[in-house]
Amino acid sequence: MTNFENPVATQPPVRLVSRSPEDTQRLGHIIGAVAQAGDIVLLNGPLGAGKTCLTQGIALGLGVSEGTSSPSFVLMREFAGRLPLYHMDLYRLEGAEINELGLDDYIFGQGLCVIEWAEKGSVLMPEEHLSISLDYAGNDQRIIEISASGNRYSTMMTKIASGRGAGNRDKD
Repeated sequence: MTNFENPVATQPPVRLVSRSPEDTQRLGHIIGAVAQAGDIVLLNGPLGAGKTCLTQGIALGLGVSEGTSSPSFVLMREFAGRLPLYHMDLYRLEGAEINELGLDDYIFGQGLCVIEWAEKGSVLMPEEHLSISLDYAGNDQRIIEISASGNRYSTMMTKIASGRGAGNRDKD
């Protein structure tokens, strides 16, 4: 499983097992519920691993009423909720293209910024963030690894991991 370097990681990653898309959405709901203005969530994982499913749960946790889907072809979608949700997908872009998009207004904005395929723009990402890697574990199951870079995100990760029904903690 690929993961971002965490130069300011303040605690070890948390590893969860999602047993269904509903588990993944419940985890996202918790993330949306604990999110604050200016938070950044970087999503990583292969195609179909659940990045958009997780983001749909995040939107629900923010109280977004409209449906969310992957912004692969439009690059970014903004949704209104308790906080604005800036949902980006960098899958179809390369480093130079990403640099020219001027995403700083969103990345450093007053909403929650969720970026799928964030590793493609890793040089542009802030040092402090929440990083979530999703990977296949058979059928509908996914291994989800959450890493925090910075004190704010360490606190956020602890709240998420204590998880009110977000899936099961992996015992390995």
